[in-house]
Amino acid sequence: MFKKLDKLVIKAFVGPFVAVFFITLLVLIMQFFWLYIDDFVGKGLGTGVIFEFIWYQSAALVPLALPLAVLLSSLMTFGNLGETMELVAIKSSGISLLRFMRPVFVVSLFICGIAFLFSNYIIPVANLKSKTLLADIVYAKPAFDLKEGIFYDKIEGVAIKVGKKEADSIIRDVIIYERGPYNLQDNFIIAKSGIMRVTPNKRYLEFNLKDGWRYQERGDRLNPNTDFIRIGFREYK
Repeated sequence: MFKKLDKLVIKAFVGPFVAVFFITLLVLIMQFFWLYIDDFVGKGLGTGVIFEFIWYQSAALVPLALPLAVLLSSLMTFGNLGETMELVAIKSSGISLLRFMRPVFVVSLFICGIAFLFSNYIIPVANLKSKTLLADIVYAKPAFDLKEGIFYDKIEGVAIKVGKKEADSIIRDVIIYERGPYNLQDNFIIAKSGIMRVTPNKRYLEFNLKDGWRYQERGDRLNPNTDFIRIGFREYK
């Protein structure tokens, strides 16, 4: 049965906990947003899509924000009680430290249960929707996952580097290495510009490159005499 002391401590704890939780969650969301701001802003994505993606990602940050909120709000609660001399009054009345901290322990256990249920039921659904939304974005804009000036090797047999990305999957200053088990060395393609698109059946990634060169070495690995081929193109698929 809760007594007035328990109500006092819980009332002093709930306010800072709610404030610290949302502030911590906001900081974690901003950290995530700043990591991906270059991929979201200026890529033709609607504001609703961006906020929907952040909303799903924020669900995974809730279990990270809860422990910080409990810790900081507990410090603030007992700090405020000590500042207003209420802790002195509680101690002088013969109440032990563990006794007046018990309401915070009970509330913390309740929060742990909520965090467990949230991680067990909410986060998997949010992660699934987040991955689905990201896949839809990549299908609509294949260059979304590419970083400017960095080789991208998540596509099997291909390493891609683009100097600049533009809306609607337009890429510029393209460098592509085609790796193969039987090639003497990687085929090498450079192009001034190009367009990336996913085929209608969503099984293949198609490149339409313009104004570039393709370099290839052809021959037998055991034969030192090989053919080096250089092909210039206006358009290459």
